[in-house]
Amino acid sequence: MPVRAKICGLSTPETIGAAVRHGASHVGFVFFAKSPRNVAVEQAAALIATMPADIGKVGVFVDPDDDLLMRAVAAGLTALQLHGKEPPERVGALRRIGVELWKAVPVKARADLALARTYRGAADRILYDAKTPETADLPGGMGLRFDWRLLDGFAHPLPWALSGGLDVNNVADAVRISGARLVDTSSGVESTPGVKDVGKIERFLNAVAAL
Repeated sequence: MPVRAKICGLSTPETIGAAVRHGASHVGFVFFAKSPRNVAVEQAAALIATMPADIGKVGVFVDPDDDLLMRAVAAGLTALQLHGKEPPERVGALRRIGVELWKAVPVKARADLALARTYRGAADRILYDAKTPETADLPGGMGLRFDWRLLDGFAHPLPWALSGGLDVNNVADAVRISGARLVDTSSGVESTPGVKDVGKIERFLNAVAAL
């Protein structure tokens, strides 16, 4: 099974084009005002309209209200990635929307992985990401990574993806150690926070394609 890649936090036609040309399976749009990657629903809709149907369009949210979710889904999203403290009951209630539901699980220690099991039957996919400090404004996208060896031998309750500090220099090791078949990068393909680099997107996706 080939390794697939999601490029997250996109906001321009140029970076969308680079992700599409070089083989991303998914792209991500961040709907969170505190993030330097935040986009308006209308902005995301215009970008999604330029994309092939077979590429996943994932919206990233942090404890969102239903109004934002419904407007974003109407813009063309195919999945919701929930990156806040949404409990399983909240995630499960969103199944009525009719798109894939991804739940981020922050990881620093092996015990953190147990949270993933509570989303069985609620989410469609778990995204393992590095746990950020409690005082941080952002729940992800900070270039932090966790020890991928923590995933060794873990019985994953759902399909899953790996995130947290991935870039062209470490993605091969991350896949080898963790066994991930879907990887997710954001800050790893940026020149500065929130500013994606088309060359870095190309190199990252080429590295994934070579695995």
